[in-house]
Amino acid sequence: MDQLAAMRAFRRVVESGSFTAAAAELNQSHTIVSRQVRQLELELGAQLLNRTTRRFALTEAGQEYYERSRQIIDQIDDAAQAVSAHQALPSGVLRINAPMAFGTLELAQWLPQFIMANPQLKVDLVCNDRLVDMIEEGFDVALRLTRALPDSTLVAKRLTRCEILLAAAPAYLKLHGVPQQPADLVQHNCLTYTLAQKSNEFQFYAADGSEHAVSVRGNLQANTGIALRSAALAGLGIAATSSFIVHEDLRRGDLLHVLPDFTMKPRDLYAIYPQNRHLSPKVRAFVDFATAWYRTPRWE
Repeated sequence: MDQLAAMRAFRRVVESGSFTAAAAELNQSHTIVSRQVRQLELELGAQLLNRTTRRFALTEAGQEYYERSRQIIDQIDDAAQAVSAHQALPSGVLRINAPMAFGTLELAQWLPQFIMANPQLKVDLVCNDRLVDMIEEGFDVALRLTRALPDSTLVAKRLTRCEILLAAAPAYLKLHGVPQQPADLVQHNCLTYTLAQKSNEFQFYAADGSEHAVSVRGNLQANTGIALRSAALAGLGIAATSSFIVHEDLRRGDLLHVLPDFTMKPRDLYAIYPQNRHLSPKVRAFVDFATAWYRTPRWE
């Protein structure tokens, strides 16, 4: 006999006033509820209810057992609710993977706010620019800046768009001239991102929809946009970089937007996480926070 189930059945019978009502509340048959109470009495060796054809009354033993069992059931339910509430709160360790430049310059700006909003959570942030295997390496969520996502069983939630642009220091442009057309770049020192699909070719789109591809050269290529930004600020050349890396420099005038009338193909920011039937509270909290954060454009 499942004593806890029988105890619950007995309580419902007492509080609802009938076996029929108790059975309906428990979504069980009248026969099952009656059998549970009878087995409980046999197990206890005491009669809990005095039954008549249409009604019942608690015996003295039944009254005492009802009071004590009600307290026990309430305590069990309270414990279960406490655990459920704990599980509903983001807790434990959240392992995040992000690109080096994005994790350093952008994610680091709002991650403290997320952690302070979830004090029971510990975050393990790993920044690198290689494509990690989230499952094998144990990451809960990853942030990706990409133009196209590969086929995968992972869930990808788009957060925002990130423009790619050219930027250079005023001193460099004063010394070497300001490009007016994409073709002018062949006369300039272009700083390129090693991990780009075509690192030495820039593709532009004019307002009329025409495409302009230019092969460029330069004396610096790097696998992180942070190095390209620093070189551009130093006046070394024209850097092709993400807007989130240089938007503050552009706002202050430390860097200038080169060829602003032409656009380059942007990249989208995604939150990527394993597909589970029940998304863990810590991953859900992170994705929800990131979604709210990027609802307002950040790099314009």
